[in-house]
Amino acid sequence: MRRGILLRVMLAALAVIPASAGVARDTVAFEKPGYRPGTIVVSTSERRLYLVVGEGRAIRYPVAVGRRGKQWQGQTRIERKYIQPAWSPPEEIRRDNPKLPDVIAGGSPENPMGARAMTLTGGGQYAIHGTNKPKSIGTFASYGCVRMLNDDIVDLYERVGVGTTVVMLP
Repeated sequence: MRRGILLRVMLAALAVIPASAGVARDTVAFEKPGYRPGTIVVSTSERRLYLVVGEGRAIRYPVAVGRRGKQWQGQTRIERKYIQPAWSPPEEIRRDNPKLPDVIAGGSPENPMGARAMTLTGGGQYAIHGTNKPKSIGTFASYGCVRMLNDDIVDLYERVGVGTTVVMLP
């Protein structure tokens, strides 16, 4: 009996540690109506990703988004989720960087996918993923993917599942 009470007290104490401890995410008012809880909304112009949690609130994460000519808009879904994904550069990236290897192993410091990746429907061309370049967060840096700090992508990865709606706004 005492062990159960102690466990509940310990869990309650952990619950008061903010999710933003040591990372860039925070919970904010979300005043874009029409999005259901669990929806991911990416504001390209703000370079922010919002996970709608309901009651006019969302968890906000800083992100890097597509550079000029590489941005896209619309609605899609998370198709697959990966932990420590390997990365094979798409043809477009290989043309711009011909010295890239065919595959960069997951977990390698050279791997631009970071700690987690969630590919989006539509052929796997785009993903929400971590990064090996944290200084790119907050910029227009990618080929259309959404880059997140590794701590933030791990957090988001745990909160959403395959099939989650993703909306890309200008």
